[in-house]
Amino acid sequence: MSGEYERAYREAVDDPETFWGRAAADVPWHRNYNRVLNRDNPPFYRWFEGGSVNSCYAALDIHCENGSGENTALIYDSPVTDTRKKYTYKELRDLVARCAGGLLKLGVAKGDRVVIYMPMIPEAVIAMLACARIGAIHSVVFGGFAARELATRIEDAKPRVIISASCGIEVARIIPYKPLLDGALALCSYKPAVCVIVQRPQCPTQLHPDRDVSWDTLMDAAPAACVPVEATDPLYLLYTSGTTGKPKGVLRDNGGHLVALIWSMKNIYGMQPDEVFWAASDIGWVVGHSYIVYAPLFYGCTSVLYEGKSVGTPDPGAFWRVIAEHKVSVLFCAPTAFRAIRKEDPNGAYIKKYDLSGFRMLFLAGERCDPDTLYWAEEQLKVPVIDHWWQTETGWSIGANCAGLELLPVRPGSCTKPVPGYEIYVMDAQGRQVPAGETGNIVVKLPLPPGCFTTLYNNDADYVKTYFSAYPGYYLTSDAGFYDDDGYLWIMGRTDDIINVAGHRLSTGAMEEVLASHPDVAECAVAGVHDPIKGEVPLGFVVLKAGAGKTQDEIGPELIRLVRQKIGPIASFKAAAVVRRLPKTRSGKILRGTIKKIADGVAYTVPATIDDPAILEEIAETLQGIGYPKH
Repeated sequence: MSGEYERAYREAVDDPETFWGRAAADVPWHRNYNRVLNRDNPPFYRWFEGGSVNSCYAALDIHCENGSGENTALIYDSPVTDTRKKYTYKELRDLVARCAGGLLKLGVAKGDRVVIYMPMIPEAVIAMLACARIGAIHSVVFGGFAARELATRIEDAKPRVIISASCGIEVARIIPYKPLLDGALALCSYKPAVCVIVQRPQCPTQLHPDRDVSWDTLMDAAPAACVPVEATDPLYLLYTSGTTGKPKGVLRDNGGHLVALIWSMKNIYGMQPDEVFWAASDIGWVVGHSYIVYAPLFYGCTSVLYEGKSVGTPDPGAFWRVIAEHKVSVLFCAPTAFRAIRKEDPNGAYIKKYDLSGFRMLFLAGERCDPDTLYWAEEQLKVPVIDHWWQTETGWSIGANCAGLELLPVRPGSCTKPVPGYEIYVMDAQGRQVPAGETGNIVVKLPLPPGCFTTLYNNDADYVKTYFSAYPGYYLTSDAGFYDDDGYLWIMGRTDDIINVAGHRLSTGAMEEVLASHPDVAECAVAGVHDPIKGEVPLGFVVLKAGAGKTQDEIGPELIRLVRQKIGPIASFKAAAVVRRLPKTRSGKILRGTIKKIADGVAYTVPATIDDPAILEEIAETLQGIGYPKH
């Protein structure tokens, strides 16, 4: 090993000003900063104070000025509409400049908020960059969110303008967006001045005569120039996708975000400018912000905007077709997508149909990746498969195998090591570091590196209370995990996913790892359910691979024996339910908390983030069949 990772990590921890000051040299500053890091008011740290930039300029204009304007910036690939379209940097810049001009005509000014409620279409990317161009703050809301969820975000952000579309398309299902938007606005006391609507031919909609204008009308404007903003000014507002309580509006700055994302493209993902990077996410989530829209364009890469799924659009070969057709070098997606592919194509027959010779690496994040899925991906793709750990709040990876610095040995189940800039500790509830191998709360010593959130929108008090009060001087991630003896970091799930069985703290992630290793299991989840004697006991939910052909009565005892063998009797794992599918958010996270409530027989609210609410009824029926709830 070269030792490059260790050198970078040590410098970023010991001398962050020098480390990030050097990284900042890759940013096209409008005015240079006078201070790398302002530590005067923790936890409200400020990076690159005094500097001014424009994130749209860094994403588009600079490449046009440097002679790369004819290079492809964005590939729109939509199997649901059978559309492929490429945009050069120059074409995208010109469209964005006109969109920015249209926003100015509608009265949008620097610092105003613009809510973007859109499917995965190029207009969504154009709208985001147009906001950045004029210093407006975009707040993207995942397309298809229910009216009430959209309303809470509109009420909080108070946008001058909302940009939306007539519909989204989920596989073969049309989701009309306009009725959801109208319903949300009916619930709001705050009313935006204008709604801009992209009319999609699959579902044209009526425009409100006093409020709505078409996308074409917006684009009928003179191009607008980039407006320099302070490095510490907000670029965007993104609400966390939590399923309970008021969503938290995460604020991201311009300068730190630019520095961190450019550094990450080279040093984490090992990308070169001009290569094709594909984040198979949605622009409504943080990964879509960072690695569909901003980072690849900052770095001069080609980014893929994909309106489709890993299976069903049209088959389990969808991802391989995109990689082969567009010559993708690196793919970043959720483990959920791979589990879905593996379930439908366990032997990888579809992979063999495509030329993947230019494909170098697969990065996974969003949910913990079980080792079995990682092994399968490695075996089928013959490339490094790298699990890494992220949060909406950080905006980029916290723990990763930094392939551009030095590819360390992969340990399936581990996100490898802390990314340079993140000084990570594992602590108990009393704030004491726990020994290697012992699970505890994962915290990050302050200051957080550039690119992380600077506060919550209009809510400094909750920012401090939620993230920094439990462990003063540290950021509480609300994730649980441990270090092994070699300093590898293992993320075992949210702290809510650590269950207490008769006084023993056990990780549901560890049990899921065991279940996933069974040759017939495609996907699984473990939730802690109420037990009158032990407080909580684990209950497994498994989705079987296509063609497995085993019944509940056959597979259940096998899984119980496996957990007993690998973890021991202490796990008290005595029940596993075979289900057709698991309930997930639209970003692919399994709704373990909701499963637990169904099993316990307590009231629950259908999460606004759920992909398909019908799954919850399926889960309830299955649980009844094995005697849950118990009362």
